[in-house]
Amino acid sequence: MSPFTLTLIKLAFLAVLWLFVIAAVGVIRADLFGSKAASKAAARASQPRPPRAARQPKPPRPQHSAQHGAPSKLVVVQGERAGTVIDLTGVPITIGRANDATLVVTDDYASSRHARLFAQDGQWIVEDLGSTNGTYLGRTKVSRPMPVPPGVPVRIGKTVIELRK
Repeated sequence: MSPFTLTLIKLAFLAVLWLFVIAAVGVIRADLFGSKAASKAAARASQPRPPRAARQPKPPRPQHSAQHGAPSKLVVVQGERAGTVIDLTGVPITIGRANDATLVVTDDYASSRHARLFAQDGQWIVEDLGSTNGTYLGRTKVSRPMPVPPGVPVRIGKTVIELRK
């Protein structure tokens, strides 16, 4: 081969190597500091909702809703935190590797702010916060906020959780 061809091959290899390094740094940054989707979801959750004009407000539900058939606890059924139980009090539950998450999972397949469970209109909703590997409700990938029936597994990486009465 001519020296010119070798130089072109070296430069092309160097360019591909730098593109890989830049992509790896971007993934690490998004995992450490959260993605834009997670930031938007957090901002959207913190904004107050406008009142409904056509409906009368519903009376507040009691905190202990086990008597109505609604789930009262979140149970980790599979993964490193198996056996962990979190009482459902109506406060949103965040799941991920971040230290400030309600349920901290040390799983290579979980993002720092992976998913969120929150109560809305008497039922619990799961929302993926722009995670890399996705959140699954049963066998369905969560692409929008979805209601979680009691006993249906929610999978985040190797961790599986269920709502129970």
